[in-house]
Amino acid sequence: MFESILNKFQLKFKNREWAANVLAESLKDILKNEKINSKDISIFGIPRGGVITGDVVAQQLNASFNILMPRKIAAPHNEELAIGAVMEDGTTYLNDDLVRILNISQQYIEQVKSEQIEEIKRRRSLYQNKTVNDSFSLTQDIIGKSKTVVLADDGAATGATLLAAARWIKGENLPIQLIIATPIAPKEILTRLKKEVNHVEVIISPSTSSFKSVGQYYQSFEQVTDEQVIEIMRRRGSL
Repeated sequence: MFESILNKFQLKFKNREWAANVLAESLKDILKNEKINSKDISIFGIPRGGVITGDVVAQQLNASFNILMPRKIAAPHNEELAIGAVMEDGTTYLNDDLVRILNISQQYIEQVKSEQIEEIKRRRSLYQNKTVNDSFSLTQDIIGKSKTVVLADDGAATGATLLAAARWIKGENLPIQLIIATPIAPKEILTRLKKEVNHVEVIISPSTSSFKSVGQYYQSFEQVTDEQVIEIMRRRGSL
């Protein structure tokens, strides 16, 4: 019923902050049912847009907030299509079906991974003023003290960055509950995300055929700048 209304009227969030507040309210019910205390929760936003989402969610849940920085691996000649994503230490998620269908070479993948890891280092120095090793130690420490970790983003078109981040956290082999929270994810991607974590909280999940981009579900979806992320991290005391 909801999806038929969505397809007819193309419901949209006003902006990232508005969507994040809706997402936070939905998460409150989940956490209440699971009897999870806010002091046991860590929210991690994925730059750049997910930092705004995660910051608002963390405020609403009175939880700690920080960032994880996976970067997508784009298909050749198509920057918008993610064939995977890489984490700061080289932990990688690849959509093997896309790689095979597009006949993408391992050489290309390794080259883009290297470029994206360098971009992560650049952003890390801007956002947290820390080296990658220091950042990992800090992140591992935060996760190790948490019972529940929430990965937040402003939308999941392919889910690649969320999947890379989730697999990195799971690789730490810690007894935590892992939740992905994002306002929008098409049904096919939602199914994929659910296989990786304990719970996925999504507000709008359109059919894959009607989904074109995350931005189509926002009235305002301007690109988030480094300066906006830096301001959030400074306010949070992480810079």
